[in-house]
Amino acid sequence: MFHVFHRLFRHIDDNNSRTLDFNEFLRGLHHYSLMINKEEAKELFQIFDKDGSGTIDFDEFIVTLRPPMSNARKEVVLQAFQKLDKTGDGVITIDDLRGVYNVKYHPKYLNGDWTEDQVFRHFLDNFDSPYDKDGKVTIEEFMNYYAGVSASIDTDVYFILMMKNAWKL
Repeated sequence: MFHVFHRLFRHIDDNNSRTLDFNEFLRGLHHYSLMINKEEAKELFQIFDKDGSGTIDFDEFIVTLRPPMSNARKEVVLQAFQKLDKTGDGVITIDDLRGVYNVKYHPKYLNGDWTEDQVFRHFLDNFDSPYDKDGKVTIEEFMNYYAGVSASIDTDVYFILMMKNAWKL
């Protein structure tokens, strides 16, 4: 599904800017026979434009189109979040990762390029919102990350197995 959305996005992106402005978005809607008026298209555009920049990047595009996770998937993601959130304050930080995530085998730690905290921060950046990388991962950001992963996995059974193995749940 990811590849289909990527191809669709590239096709609509007339100027190859890797973002869609409103005119490209509107032309894309009409090209795919979605005949809505300009006002309706503006409302839809604003739903896609998560950061309010006036353009839609691919991340915003895919986040808006991906299907929601089942309750079973959400539950296992919540279990992983709770395992990482050692302080129980609803936010994963570097301090939560100490003793949970072992950096000793990370290549950049091994060769001395990064400190333990830098490895932790890089790890957190994977889950942190792309629009606000503050080193604090909320449950919403964690769920959003796994909603993206979930969209590429067909069955609940496989997704849950993957999560349980990855997080030793």
